[in-house]
Amino acid sequence: MERQEQFLEVIPRHVAQQRFHQAVDLDPLGEEEVPLEAALGRVLSRDVEAPVDVPSFDRSNFDGFAVRAEDTFGAAEHQPKRLKLTGEVITPGLRPRHVVRPGQASSIATGGMMPRGADAVVMVEHTEVEQGHLLVFRPVAAGAGVSFAGTDIGRGEVILRRGQELTSRETGVLAAVGLRHVWVQRRVRVAIISTGDELIQPGEPMQPALVYDSNARILADAVRELGAEPVPLGVVRDDEQQLRRVLAQALEETDVVVLSGGTSKGAGDLCYRVVEQMVRPGIVAHGVALKPGKPICLAAHGRKPVVILPGFPTSAVFTFHEFVAPIIARLGGRALDPRSTVPAHMAVKVNSVVGRTEYVLVSLFRDDAGRWVAWPMGAGSGSVTTFSRADGFVTIDRHQELLDAGEAVEVQLLGQHLRLADLVTIGSHCVGLDLLLSRLQQQGVQTKSLWVGSTAGLRAARAGQCDVAGVHLLDPESGQYNAPFIQEQDELVLVPGYTRVQGVVFRPGDARFVGTSAQEVIRRVLQRDDVVMVNRNQGSGTRVLIDQLLQGARPPGYAVQPKSHNAVVAAVAQGRADWGVAIEHVAQAAGLQFLPLQEEHYDFLIPRRRLRRPAVQQFLKLLEDPQVIEQLARRGLRVKPRSDGSHPGD
Repeated sequence: MERQEQFLEVIPRHVAQQRFHQAVDLDPLGEEEVPLEAALGRVLSRDVEAPVDVPSFDRSNFDGFAVRAEDTFGAAEHQPKRLKLTGEVITPGLRPRHVVRPGQASSIATGGMMPRGADAVVMVEHTEVEQGHLLVFRPVAAGAGVSFAGTDIGRGEVILRRGQELTSRETGVLAAVGLRHVWVQRRVRVAIISTGDELIQPGEPMQPALVYDSNARILADAVRELGAEPVPLGVVRDDEQQLRRVLAQALEETDVVVLSGGTSKGAGDLCYRVVEQMVRPGIVAHGVALKPGKPICLAAHGRKPVVILPGFPTSAVFTFHEFVAPIIARLGGRALDPRSTVPAHMAVKVNSVVGRTEYVLVSLFRDDAGRWVAWPMGAGSGSVTTFSRADGFVTIDRHQELLDAGEAVEVQLLGQHLRLADLVTIGSHCVGLDLLLSRLQQQGVQTKSLWVGSTAGLRAARAGQCDVAGVHLLDPESGQYNAPFIQEQDELVLVPGYTRVQGVVFRPGDARFVGTSAQEVIRRVLQRDDVVMVNRNQGSGTRVLIDQLLQGARPPGYAVQPKSHNAVVAAVAQGRADWGVAIEHVAQAAGLQFLPLQEEHYDFLIPRRRLRRPAVQQFLKLLEDPQVIEQLARRGLRVKPRSDGSHPGD
């Protein structure tokens, strides 16, 4: 068996970045002239001077009459000034033919060119026309109602500056001064290569042991967001000759080369070895003391950046933004906006490993005191959704062992703006709650959710860190759900939700379970060691039920603890486990057999001081909506009637 190599040198992040920047070009690539219709989103490579005045003539600001201001002095309602009309009507685009002489006036429309001799416009509302004469009832000062040539933009004035990104506002300015073409920075062409035998393209049928290539899509669109041009070169299998051909093409045709996967030093990881052989001067950093992203490999070909990102999505995206995005921005002549930060407090304790910088992706919530609370996402670098759902990240210094619950931290936002959610839910995941939140989103309510289990949801509600906590906690002594866990000092309202049936799930035709009951299944699996279970995460209501059924036993698979019913049925359906506990609707949707254990109560805890919030009231109304109740019933969920018919907000 081939021994896995170790990283040559794991170095601090700042050292890796310094080496990388010294090895590659950071100056803009050059410029090109593009037509105005293709300029949106591009970055100017030169200052733009106005070739004309804007407006290019003196024009009227409204409908009225072009006059000499001094001819209107002394005008009043009871004693109007009488001026002779020239007979000319000046409309936009028409060049005046008559000079306005003393005692005269010409009719003019909004945007019309001021005639020679006139220096003001009197509004039509302040005049009357009488037998070829104009009666003016209000005086005007010189310049009134007129935009003079060059007052908006003067010829030769710098109207846009080098390095400015062109939005619709800037392209409008360029059109206003008559420019048909504009000089912009050349787009950075970025090769994107995914590697690995396990990768298939979105749209292809899923098969065991394979994964969809999400990195290529994420990276291509991240490149576009930077104003650069992605050059997707597809998935390269673990074939050295194929990888050499594709890498050679990328080095020849693009400005930046980004590979993902194969950056570790295992037997099947080709990327770093091929890069090491083909790229000169070569690798400047391979292994950086950070999490996520330790395996990142930074190299230079000539002075062209070549980067191998880790294969796991969160690691790949994070290291792209940390190491590659700044390079692409500089090559494209644009400045990266500095990340905004917000002060927050950690919701729970987070441990770290001394010796490496750790970036903890967090979701932000407001507590009752109005402070930001940072909840670590904690889904691992292999998660596809973690990065998209996070608001920002907290940096744990390489000399620090942990962040304590309640500790003050600085959160760097992943975007420039943080949108505050109208409704925050923390607790146990359920397909019914998914439905309710989707309906709220359709009604314009911005929602945010964190699935951390019923126990953590209860704690969050007690601390005033959420609006709604979904819980299904079973009290073994009383046999009741949820109510026994609420203490008088909690100031929580227990809102009845719905009931759902929990049961044992297994693959159809499994002779070990067919024709028996859920209780008998539990008895059998405790007597043999060739049956593998899939558990649930600690703190969830389902985990409480499972531990009660097992009575202290730890059968094979007990340590595998996914966070949702969907993950449980996936493990059973794919043969990674033989049985688990999930709700009926999810099991049926996956084509599994289901043996009922008991009906459980999934309810909602709401901090009393948040009960009157509009989004909370909308949430409560959904639980009484007949259409919603019917949709929940189709998912095997029965909404519990109010015992007194009252609304929780009454």
